[in-house]
Amino acid sequence: MKSVQKIAILILCCIYSFSGNAQTIKYYQSFDNQRIAFEDTGKGKPVLLLHGFINTGQNWRRTQLYKNLIAKGFRVIVPDMRGNGKSDKPHEDKFYQHEAEVKDLMGLMKSLKIKEYSLVGYSRGAIVGAKLLTKDKAITKVVLGGIGQHFTNPNWDRRLMFADAFSGKAHLHPETAGAVKYAKSINADTIALGFLQKYQPVTSPQDLGKYNHPVMILCGDEDLDNGDPKVLQTYFKNAIFKTVKGNHNNTYGTQAFADEVIGFLE
Repeated sequence: MKSVQKIAILILCCIYSFSGNAQTIKYYQSFDNQRIAFEDTGKGKPVLLLHGFINTGQNWRRTQLYKNLIAKGFRVIVPDMRGNGKSDKPHEDKFYQHEAEVKDLMGLMKSLKIKEYSLVGYSRGAIVGAKLLTKDKAITKVVLGGIGQHFTNPNWDRRLMFADAFSGKAHLHPETAGAVKYAKSINADTIALGFLQKYQPVTSPQDLGKYNHPVMILCGDEDLDNGDPKVLQTYFKNAIFKTVKGNHNNTYGTQAFADEVIGFLE
């Protein structure tokens, strides 16, 4: 009987643990009625973490940066950006046009009554973040990780290639096969991913140059996937450039990356 009771208690504990985790995910209804999933943890200085392509907020939650920010007393907001994770994934162009993702994020932070915050974006999250910093005056510090200057080009061949690959033309770009296969293996919405590449924000060097607050460009020493980060640094008035060991896919999860970000934010 006691063993049965122990098993029952164990099951209840597991259910409670699962429910507790589920409750940390909240939803913000954006300007066009799309639901944006996010997690809001901690009560200190706010930091918004933006994930990369074929990623979700869960990718950040597994990192040393996320854990260390919370341990250091920061308030950490981690959304699943539109088209990803638990957020809505509409299949029409109109839901991705006109900087929809940027509007989502501005609306989310306003709904949380956050007047000032720091922004950390990695890879595509940094690309969206670069547009966001030109729109939202509440952003006082920025870390752009895993990118160089190529996203400032509206005709960037890599973006166009991935837009094709996730819109039914992967056969035209054999070099994208691994990314498409991976997206399918984790049940990502490949149609939504195609729209995200098609309407990815483009931010000019001139607009980046208008941002006056501190910026850190942070990349792995083996990462030139998205251009030259040293060139991107020159587009800002007040930017520093740092490298840590790593490639494009693993740098953001390292302790060295976390140390550089927290040192900059503190």
